[in-house]
Parts: sequence; structure tokens; C-alpha cells
Amino acid sequence: MADLVVIEMANKLAEECLAVQTEIGEDRLFMKMGDVLGASSQTLEEAFLTAIRTRMANDQGRKFLAQTLAAHRKKADGDA
Repeated sequence: MADLVVIEMANKLAEECLAVQTEIGEDRLFMKMGDVLGASSQTLEEAFLTAIRTRMANDQGRKFLAQTLAAHRKKADGDA
């Protein structure tokens, strides 16, 4: 398991990277960032990629739930 300082750094970098990624519209920026980090620290690279993937999965899960609920509500409104 990674040092807590490494996890903190990875989490901060992940948040910043996702914000930049969204702003510039480059959805694979995190992969380039992983390469940059991996050249110096495999530990930080792995922690960063884990942080990115969990955040992206969370975003996809929330999107799925929102779409599912919207479809249900639309169907319920149509049935009324």
C-alpha cells in the first residue's frame, strides 16, 4: 500500500488533471500524465491512475443513474 503522502499527491493530481482534461477536451490526458509520472515514480503513477480511474468510474456510475432515473420518470409521466 502506498504512503499516505503519495495518495494525497495522487488524489490532488487526479482532480487537477480531470479539470484540465475537461477544459481542453482531451479525454486521454490522464494517460500522458501517467507516463510523465511513471518516468520518475512508478508508485506515484500507479496511485494517480487508480485515483483517476475511480473518479472516472464514479462519474460514469452517476451518469448512468441519472439517465436511468430520467428514463423512468419520462415513462411514468407518459403512463399517467
